[in-house]
Amino acid sequence: MLDQQRLRRDTPGCLDKVFLDSAGSSLSPEPVLEAVTAHLRREAEIGGYLAAGERTADLAGVKTALGELLGAQAGDFALVESATRAWTDFFYAVPLAAGDRVLITEVEYASNAIAALQRARATGAVVEVVPSTPTGEIDLDALSRMLDERVRLVSLVHAPTNGGLINPVREVVDLAHGVGALVLLDACQSVGQIPVDVATLGVDALSATGRKWLRAPRGTGFLYVRPELACTLEPAALDLHGAQWTATDGYRMAEDASRFEFWECSVAGRLGLGAAVRYLLELGIDEVSAAVSERAEAARAGLAAVPGATVRDLGHTRSGIVSFTVDGVAPAAVREALAAKDITVTVSGRGSTLVDMSNRDLEAVVRASPHCFNSFEDLERLVEAVAAL
Repeated sequence: MLDQQRLRRDTPGCLDKVFLDSAGSSLSPEPVLEAVTAHLRREAEIGGYLAAGERTADLAGVKTALGELLGAQAGDFALVESATRAWTDFFYAVPLAAGDRVLITEVEYASNAIAALQRARATGAVVEVVPSTPTGEIDLDALSRMLDERVRLVSLVHAPTNGGLINPVREVVDLAHGVGALVLLDACQSVGQIPVDVATLGVDALSATGRKWLRAPRGTGFLYVRPELACTLEPAALDLHGAQWTATDGYRMAEDASRFEFWECSVAGRLGLGAAVRYLLELGIDEVSAAVSERAEAARAGLAAVPGATVRDLGHTRSGIVSFTVDGVAPAAVREALAAKDITVTVSGRGSTLVDMSNRDLEAVVRASPHCFNSFEDLERLVEAVAAL
């Protein structure tokens, strides 16, 4: 059981308002804030280089903590600025040629789809969408029929940005690997709110951010690459951190996932990411996941009972993202009305998940995403405010 009083004490931003946007950019707990601000103060005292040198072991420990959370080794991770940077760094390193096929899902995030389409134009590859089942998950039978030896990569969104769906992963991996295709898991909305173990899932790569469910600072993210694969890929861009200049006309890349990193970074941000991961490990991902699920289901039940409100979430297994609409009130207007009552939600528009939203004839949905620090009273305030509309 989680200590709710401690969680809220560690998250002062949730005490005077109802914050329901952890799927956007969550509230960092005090240990994360302290890690970031303490290092910024130290940089101001002695300069960035010396301050970073003092924290060499702590910076290495960020990857160790990620490995503990995700069931991998420290060398399997590259620390980057965002989930999008992580996703594209890996994707642009996968060789593509004319006639190759890239499969995406109906709930593909716009940034991923745009990158895939750009590379398809440049290489002559093609991008195809795998249909969803009536309940929203990737259709495994359809995927099986679409797979052949020309498929180079399957991009799978674990939990989409526009609703509380969780896609199956291991089943997709097994099917894709059967034809020699790679699987890139977009775990931007899953890491930090549900257990994710890369060895169990078997994915070739995983991209994630710090600012959402992990509650780390903005400008932090990471890429996991299966170790046997990392040493075979050349990133689209390298610097003196990811590679060594070994001769006038030669260089040697790092042997592990660090070849995807650049030298310059926010040291304070990375220390904050490490603090956030350790905070989560101390709480326990199973306990946090259960708390998030309980709160999301409570919100869905409350909203479903409000006349004129419609919960839009699909999926047999659901995440902490709760999407809904209100008859006669635009989602943006709902967001603003709730903000006037100190309730923070956001809006997910058609452009973020174009195929899924178009198929369901939705222009936008309101998105509420409670975390473990939210009280059930928070959710009651949300439901009451929506009912008042």
